[in-house]
Amino acid sequence: MLIGRENIKNLENRRVAVFGIGGVGGHAAEALCRSGIGAIDVFDGDIVDITNINRQLIATHKTIGRVKVDVMRERLLEINPELSAGAYKIFYLPETADEVDLSLYDYIVDAVDTITAKLELICRAAALGIPLISSMGAANKLDPTALEVADIFGTSVCPVARVMRSELRKRGINTLKVVYSREQPVKCRDIPNERNRPVPASNAFVPPAAGLILASEVINDLIKMKSIAGLH
Repeated sequence: MLIGRENIKNLENRRVAVFGIGGVGGHAAEALCRSGIGAIDVFDGDIVDITNINRQLIATHKTIGRVKVDVMRERLLEINPELSAGAYKIFYLPETADEVDLSLYDYIVDAVDTITAKLELICRAAALGIPLISSMGAANKLDPTALEVADIFGTSVCPVARVMRSELRKRGINTLKVVYSREQPVKCRDIPNERNRPVPASNAFVPPAAGLILASEVINDLIKMKSIAGLH
């Protein structure tokens, strides 16, 4: 009713990759599935841990110890049994990047949490001309309403975005759509005694909100691309 039958068919014929199935990426993947994307591949090398339960869609006491992408794939197929769903247990890094053919995708969602992985994924997608949207830092935040969509070079406040701007300039990347927060990072109050360094903390509402925004941008962009193509 909102987007019309033609756009629904368009989304059914699209293939999207989601890298990182944590608090952000898990919600992005599910929203893409519920929105009618016909093929979704998920990439993550991690397993579900008890520390994930406070924010990650796939994390329950039943799934602790299981491979994240396997749990995510099962959940997506429960939502849409006709979905083409691929699950790849891999940490995307420069040394593993050749194992993934990015040219297969109509859109890529970057929800990984390391700068090295983000840069590799972004640069390879740019070289192929594949649209990509990237999530910046969602940890140490409390206000989901501070999230925004912007070009990376128009961002401020976010420490991850600051590093990314510098590194992307070095690599000749002059544009990148991102979801980021203008909220100043919150200083953690209670750090476990066994930790001798700061660790990022998170919650049940900021990462999921970022994931839903990522998915909304993908869906709306794919619809716009179809509309633009129809004009030619």
